[in-house]
Order: sequence, then structure tokens, then C-alpha cells
Amino acid sequence: MERVALAPLTTLRLGGPAARMVEARTEGELAEAVRSAYEPLLVLAGGSNVVIADDGFPGTVVRVLTRGVERDGDRLTVQAGEPWDELVAACVAAGLQGFECLSGIPGSTGATPIQNVGAYGQEVAESVVSVRVLDRASGQIEVMPAAACGFRYRSSVFKYRDRRVVLAVTFRLREGREAGPLRYAELARRLDVPVGGSAPLERVREAVLALRRGKGMVIDPADPDSVSAGSFFTNPILEPEAFAALEARTGPDLRPPAFPEPDGRIKTSAAWLIERAGFPRGHGHGRVGISTKHTLALVNRGGASTAELMELAREIAGGVRERFGVAIAPEPVLVGHEW
Repeated sequence: MERVALAPLTTLRLGGPAARMVEARTEGELAEAVRSAYEPLLVLAGGSNVVIADDGFPGTVVRVLTRGVERDGDRLTVQAGEPWDELVAACVAAGLQGFECLSGIPGSTGATPIQNVGAYGQEVAESVVSVRVLDRASGQIEVMPAAACGFRYRSSVFKYRDRRVVLAVTFRLREGREAGPLRYAELARRLDVPVGGSAPLERVREAVLALRRGKGMVIDPADPDSVSAGSFFTNPILEPEAFAALEARTGPDLRPPAFPEPDGRIKTSAAWLIERAGFPRGHGHGRVGISTKHTLALVNRGGASTAELMELAREIAGGVRERFGVAIAPEPVLVGHEW
């Protein structure tokens, strides 16, 4: 059997082939494909948050191509394969608040609760009511309320676990043409409003798209910096003692960014750590490098291998650990290889 190329199905354009691929265009087809697939199984939709090994995937890839949006008042039930940014654009046009700061994020709707995607002060978990999943252990379809999804910073009970396959997501949004309160200072400055202020949904979406384009974070065939998986590293969340140790290592003239978390821990900036550990924008080795526009994005400059990209990622993480004593971890899902 001819193996199926996976690299063209990812935004990084990396990864070896799959042994077999099945396309699912309805929720029923998706559930049946997962139930009947031989192990191992990889569910792939937009391919924007995955790094596939050069050896590829030895089992079945189920490609999620399901579409459909059902509205009931302020609730939307969206099929897993629905392109995320198309959904965001439609909600903004319809005067539904809750997704506007998540404009321009590539990938599918079904991936958003897995990653708990977030940007510019919004997280998708804020709008999720429930997630309809196929439990591979029982073969049954279940509806999981948001409280059962284990949402936390860029993670959930679904990430790094393949027991449950997302079929559809139900969201609750707010009706109104004004977005706010705006929480992210960079976005507020772009809109010329104070943090905590508001702005029309359309203006917020336009501002977010402009900011993301400036960082190479909107998929664009003309922009080589967009051949990435978005932010490759998550921002570290440290215990107070660990943050104090970081401050001690940086000294009084180089204060690390600090964002208090509700549980008492402190989030700091991975980009700040990477840059000050000696890895500026544009740093790299031949066919892979850091984006020239965004410190957290690692890019395939053309003809690269996954091994080359991961070698660079480990070099950066090792440099941060050596300089600051802080571990940074990948945000994308790694398929066929370990961190």
C-alpha cells in the first residue's frame, strides 16, 4: 500500500508519511473511522499545532473534514472540522462576542478545546459549554461539560491523551457589537483604548489580524515566517520560590515579566527568556530558525527535517535552562518523537 504524505497537511510542512489515511466528512463517518481504525491512530485536522517525526506515522490517520454550525440563541454547536477563523469571522459579523481576540488562529474548531487556545486576553475555555467526544475505550459518544475538560493554560484533559476524540463543541457567546473589557495591553494600544475598555467587534478583529500578521502568525504563502506551528513554546508558570530564584539570577537591572495566576503562581514570558538567553529573532541553522518576526515561532525555511527543527528547539530550551534555571516546553503536539 502506498504511504500517504503528511507534511503538506501541516503548517510546518514537516513530517514523514502515514501508513494509511481515512477522510471523515460527517460526524458519523468520523466516529466510525475512529472506532474501526487499527492502532495506532492519529486524528488530524488543520495540522497547525503538530510536529510529526521524519519517520512519519505507522498507523491510520483520520483526517477530520466535518463541517457544520448550529445556532440556538447564544449557543453554537460546531463540528470539529469547521475551520476556526471562518467561524470567528462569522461570529463577529453576526454580533457575537467571545472569539474576536482569537482571530487569525489557524486550524480547526475541534482542536481549540484540546489546546485551550488563547490570544490577546481571551481563551476558548471561557466560551465552551460542552464538548461532544467519542470515548475510544467504550466506543460510546459522550457530552463532557466544560468543568470535566480540565482546562488550564494551553492544555486540557484531551491534550497528549488519545482516549477521547472531539466530534463537536458547543459554545456560549454574548450578543452585542462591542468587545470588552479588553485585557491585553498591546491590543488596547493598537485600538487606542485603555486596558479594560471596549471597541467594536470588527475593529478588534482587524487589530488582532494586523498584530498577528506583523508576527508572521497568519498563514500566508508569501510570508516565509508563517511556515511554523505558531508559538512553539508555552510561557512558564512558576511557583513563587522559583520566580524569586529567576529574579535573583537576572539581577535588579533585568526584571523578568511577571503575570500573577489565580492559584498564586506567576507566569513569565518565554520570549523574554529566549531572547535574553542569546536566541534573537532570525537565529537559526540553515533550513530552520526562529522567525524574524516572533521569538516563539520556529520556522521551516525550506527543505528542513523535523529532526533539524527539534534540534534547534532543544538548543533554545537548553540555553534558557542554563542561563535562567527555567524549563520551557513545546506547545505543539509531538507525533512520533519525544521532547
